[in-house]
Amino acid sequence: MSKQFDVVVIGAGPGGYIASIRAAQLGFSVACIEGWKNPKGEMALGGTCLNVGCIPSKALLESSENFERLEHEFGDHGISVGGAKMDVTKMQARKDTIVGKMTKGIEFLFRKNKVTWLKGFGRLVSKGDLVSIEVTNGDAKETVEAKNVIIATGSKARHLPDVAVDNINICDNEGALMLGAVPKRLGVIGAGVVGLELGSVWRRLGAEITVLEAMPTFLGTTDEAIQKEAWKVFTKEQNMNIKLGVKVGKITQKKTGITVEYTDDKELAQKLECDKLIISVGRIPNTGNLGGENIGLKITDRGLIEVDDHCQTNVPNVYAIGDVVRGPMLAHKAEDEGVAVAEFIAGQKPHIDFNTIPWIVYTSPEIAWVGKNEQQLKAEGIETKVGQFPFAANGRALGQGTPGGFVKIIADAKTDRILGAHIIHAHASELIQELVVAMEFKAASEDIARIVHGHPTLSEAVREAALAVDKRTLNM
Repeated sequence: MSKQFDVVVIGAGPGGYIASIRAAQLGFSVACIEGWKNPKGEMALGGTCLNVGCIPSKALLESSENFERLEHEFGDHGISVGGAKMDVTKMQARKDTIVGKMTKGIEFLFRKNKVTWLKGFGRLVSKGDLVSIEVTNGDAKETVEAKNVIIATGSKARHLPDVAVDNINICDNEGALMLGAVPKRLGVIGAGVVGLELGSVWRRLGAEITVLEAMPTFLGTTDEAIQKEAWKVFTKEQNMNIKLGVKVGKITQKKTGITVEYTDDKELAQKLECDKLIISVGRIPNTGNLGGENIGLKITDRGLIEVDDHCQTNVPNVYAIGDVVRGPMLAHKAEDEGVAVAEFIAGQKPHIDFNTIPWIVYTSPEIAWVGKNEQQLKAEGIETKVGQFPFAANGRALGQGTPGGFVKIIADAKTDRILGAHIIHAHASELIQELVVAMEFKAASEDIARIVHGHPTLSEAVREAALAVDKRTLNM
């Protein structure tokens, strides 16, 4: 007889493992199916984010930023260091240790909350009163049954047609995180979040970076003020060679390197010669081998599972969250959806405001925003007032040696309610959270302006931007 559970979660990435834990906290019997294997061949929880995404990339970003500070910034503090070297093998080992701690931590949380880890990959088989799911682990197979199913299978890197990704010379996000040495010339196809973050890591360590982007605009989803500032920093100050509006053609790999043929924004034929190539052209949902057709699950041509506001699919008691459904492919969005679904199954009334989900690009400087940007609001015909404040006028930023960037707050011209906030700065990922909370509580810019902020802190720039909405900054 098959094992039966109240809730079976397929996938143990941020959405899946959080959904499993929350469902267990609510008293359900829970199993989570995951068959990911790390480079050592060991099964690991955490999905793309913990194993080959968010966590390892931030570890490498920190290492590379420290190296760049040592080479270019410590001198201003009166600290002289000669002959600094980067041990890439040790840097990678540190990253792997951090990943291991995190994934083992999820195993502990599963044991603590009595979540059963079914090792393998899940495939939907049939739907009656219960949903039957086949779990495959190599040659071994077993079938389990669930009253409720939460699909959290995540996404994978999109590859270019007829381009073989070996994750040695031509890499997606996985290979880009595992390079054993700093390439002299690194090509990046795609100026999105992943391409810029991973390109930044190797640039700081000495690689010559060329980025090819199909779109005619740089970071087109961000506020135009952020776009201009980021373009200036990345191209002028950091010497990243970013080419916009290109059409990538044939990619050839030889012993001497990789050649990328492309046409530029003037439709002239060009060639990029590089030693390593990162392909970062987006991600696609992991729904291909899910067996959705066996239970009549509605999946779009893009591979996304159709869901309602409560992440319910068209099949009763089957839910989907994270990268396989509508909305941004963000780990924290998947986590909150996982919590919401578990609570919905328990009869509660959870709610997620997708307009207050923060977006973060972990480049240097970081870029973070929440809500809408100025061009979106103009297109919608909404009258706004805007406040902006530079970190160059913030004492803490000057003391830290991070005077670049600014905070921008956009408020409704009539009600003063904050409609969007945008930050570019070394610590934007942390500073944006105050504005996320403010928007969640429907705050006005005046609410932020009247709150006492500690001095000297970076957060004072947030308050000054709020003051600037009403044209009454105090330090500029």
